[in-house]
Amino acid sequence: MSIIRHINIDEKEVAFKASAAIPRIYRLKFQRDIYKDLRSLENNVKDNNEEESGLDMFSLEMFENIAYIMAKHADSSIPDTPEEWLDRFNTFSIYQVLPQLIELWGLNVQTDVEAKKKFAQQIVK
Repeated sequence: MSIIRHINIDEKEVAFKASAAIPRIYRLKFQRDIYKDLRSLENNVKDNNEEESGLDMFSLEMFENIAYIMAKHADSSIPDTPEEWLDRFNTFSIYQVLPQLIELWGLNVQTDVEAKKKFAQQIVK
Protein backbone atom coordinates (compact mmCIF):
# COMPACT_ATOMS: atom_id res chain seq x y z
CA MET A 1 0.00 0.00 0.00
CA SER A 2 1.24 3.47 -0.76
CA ILE A 3 0.22 7.06 -0.16
CA ILE A 4 0.63 9.91 -2.64
CA ARG A 5 0.61 13.59 -1.71
CA HIS A 6 0.98 16.62 -3.96
CA ILE A 7 3.15 19.41 -2.58
CA ASN A 8 3.53 22.85 -4.12
CA ILE A 9 7.18 23.60 -4.85
CA ASP A 10 8.15 26.72 -6.75
CA GLU A 11 4.51 27.12 -7.89
CA LYS A 12 4.46 23.56 -9.31
CA GLU A 13 2.40 20.66 -7.97
CA VAL A 14 4.85 17.82 -7.32
CA ALA A 15 3.67 14.31 -6.48
CA PHE A 16 5.48 12.41 -3.71
CA LYS A 17 4.84 8.76 -2.94
CA ALA A 18 5.55 6.89 0.27
CA SER A 19 5.45 3.10 0.34
CA ALA A 20 7.25 0.13 1.81
CA ALA A 21 9.59 0.22 -1.20
CA ILE A 22 11.07 3.62 -0.31
CA PRO A 23 13.63 2.43 2.30
CA ARG A 24 14.98 -0.14 -0.18
CA ILE A 25 15.07 2.28 -3.11
CA TYR A 26 16.79 4.90 -0.96
CA ARG A 27 19.33 2.39 0.39
CA LEU A 28 20.17 1.09 -3.10
CA LYS A 29 20.53 4.58 -4.58
CA PHE A 30 22.37 6.33 -1.73
CA GLN A 31 23.65 3.52 0.55
CA ARG A 32 21.96 5.17 3.53
CA ASP A 33 19.13 4.39 5.95
CA ILE A 34 16.12 6.62 5.29
CA TYR A 35 14.78 6.10 8.82
CA LYS A 36 17.97 7.48 10.40
CA ASP A 37 18.19 10.30 7.87
CA LEU A 38 14.59 11.41 8.38
CA ARG A 39 15.02 11.30 12.16
CA SER A 40 18.20 13.36 11.90
CA LEU A 41 16.52 15.95 9.67
CA GLU A 42 13.50 16.14 11.93
CA ASN A 43 15.73 16.71 14.98
CA ASN A 44 17.82 19.35 13.20
CA VAL A 45 14.93 21.44 11.92
CA LYS A 46 13.89 22.45 15.47
CA ASP A 47 10.24 23.49 15.27
CA ASN A 48 10.53 24.58 11.65
CA ASN A 49 12.60 27.65 12.63
CA GLU A 50 15.45 28.60 10.29
CA GLU A 51 17.31 30.57 12.97
CA GLU A 52 17.31 27.67 15.45
CA SER A 53 17.87 24.81 13.04
CA GLY A 54 21.00 22.71 12.97
CA LEU A 55 20.96 22.03 9.23
CA ASP A 56 24.29 21.86 7.48
CA MET A 57 25.12 21.13 3.84
CA PHE A 58 25.04 17.38 4.44
CA SER A 59 21.54 17.66 5.94
CA LEU A 60 20.39 19.64 2.95
CA GLU A 61 21.72 16.94 0.64
CA MET A 62 19.89 14.25 2.67
CA PHE A 63 16.66 16.23 2.32
CA GLU A 64 17.15 16.62 -1.44
CA ASN A 65 17.82 12.89 -1.82
CA ILE A 66 14.75 11.88 0.19
CA ALA A 67 12.53 14.32 -1.70
CA TYR A 68 13.93 13.08 -5.01
CA ILE A 69 13.34 9.39 -4.18
CA MET A 70 9.76 10.03 -3.07
CA ALA A 71 9.06 12.16 -6.17
CA LYS A 72 10.65 9.63 -8.54
CA HIS A 73 8.62 6.87 -6.90
CA ALA A 74 5.45 8.85 -7.67
CA ASP A 75 6.44 9.83 -11.21
CA SER A 76 8.81 7.61 -13.21
CA SER A 77 9.27 10.34 -15.85
CA ILE A 78 11.41 12.31 -13.39
CA PRO A 79 15.10 12.40 -14.41
CA ASP A 80 17.48 9.74 -13.11
CA THR A 81 19.53 12.00 -10.84
CA PRO A 82 18.56 14.38 -8.02
CA GLU A 83 20.59 17.13 -9.70
CA GLU A 84 18.55 16.94 -12.92
CA TRP A 85 15.31 16.88 -10.95
CA LEU A 86 16.32 19.86 -8.79
CA ASP A 87 17.23 21.79 -11.95
CA ARG A 88 13.48 22.04 -12.65
CA PHE A 89 13.01 24.39 -9.68
CA ASN A 90 14.22 27.72 -8.41
CA THR A 91 15.35 27.65 -4.81
CA PHE A 92 12.72 26.56 -2.31
CA SER A 93 12.59 26.29 1.45
CA ILE A 94 13.34 22.99 3.11
CA TYR A 95 11.28 24.35 6.04
CA GLN A 96 8.12 24.30 3.90
CA VAL A 97 8.61 20.94 2.19
CA LEU A 98 10.35 18.74 4.78
CA PRO A 99 7.52 18.78 7.36
CA GLN A 100 5.08 17.63 4.67
CA LEU A 101 7.39 14.80 3.59
CA ILE A 102 7.86 13.71 7.21
CA GLU A 103 4.08 13.73 7.68
CA LEU A 104 3.60 11.73 4.47
CA TRP A 105 6.16 9.17 5.63
CA GLY A 106 4.49 8.98 9.05
CA LEU A 107 1.11 8.29 7.44
CA ASN A 108 2.67 5.53 5.36
CA VAL A 109 4.33 3.88 8.35
CA GLN A 110 1.09 4.14 10.36
CA THR A 111 -0.85 2.51 7.51
CA ASP A 112 1.69 -0.34 7.29
CA VAL A 113 1.46 -1.01 11.04
CA GLU A 114 -2.36 -1.08 10.95
CA ALA A 115 -2.34 -3.47 7.97
CA LYS A 116 0.08 -5.83 9.75
CA LYS A 117 -2.10 -5.80 12.88
CA LYS A 118 -5.20 -6.71 10.85
CA PHE A 119 -3.28 -9.47 9.06
CA ALA A 120 -1.99 -10.88 12.36
CA GLN A 121 -5.52 -10.84 13.81
CA GLN A 122 -6.80 -12.79 10.81
CA ILE A 123 -4.12 -15.45 11.26
CA VAL A 124 -4.92 -15.86 14.96
CA LYS A 125 -8.61 -16.46 14.22
